[in-house]
Amino acid sequence: MGRITKNKKASQEKLEKGKAYTIEEASELVKEITFTKFDASVDIDVRLGVDPRKANQMVRGVVSLPHGTGKEVRVLALVTPDKEDEAKEAGADFVGLDEYVDKIKGGWTDVDVIITMPPVMGKVGQLGRILGPRGLMPNPKSGTVTMEIGKAISEVKQGKIDFKVDKFGIVHTTIGKVSFTADKIKDNAVEFMNTIMKLKPVAAKGTYVKSIYLSSTMSPGIQIEPKSIAE
Repeated sequence: MGRITKNKKASQEKLEKGKAYTIEEASELVKEITFTKFDASVDIDVRLGVDPRKANQMVRGVVSLPHGTGKEVRVLALVTPDKEDEAKEAGADFVGLDEYVDKIKGGWTDVDVIITMPPVMGKVGQLGRILGPRGLMPNPKSGTVTMEIGKAISEVKQGKIDFKVDKFGIVHTTIGKVSFTADKIKDNAVEFMNTIMKLKPVAAKGTYVKSIYLSSTMSPGIQIEPKSIAE
């Protein structure tokens, strides 16, 4: 049997087994049970009553978190020369087209988000096998294929995130950092859940939100009472 560390024991003592907390309580608790020496990410996991294998029950969307994620997002803008200045001014970390297409074909994917424009999707589409499995493939539905390059980059830099339900019916994403105040963690969680609720598929029957858990890097999960987070 593995030895329980001092920090893990301290975390477990603060959590009441089987209890579902309000979002306000969970936002405070996640800070109290995190003992990492680095600024840990705060994650939310939502189990939905959907069957992702059916197209009419897929849940996917974007949300702009009011306080951002606290993470420095590396953005690659695959654009034509006339859009390069706009991309750079908006804060893109890497800007170009052919040279980056070749670089990605060679295995380079050291970015978090790729934003491009419809006229060059023919070239970007060739990268699907590399970018798809890594969740980096630009998609018009997530706003990463657009002619408004500057606006798209600014939104991503300010905290816009793309999410989708996995094959197990779970949506998992980062909504902040432990260094955030409890109120900021709560605000981000509420905004995220409001977006999830708006995306409820018509074909989904029964209980839509089955469970919600809040956790940080290396911390236990804190169960949240769904009613406390719905607005």
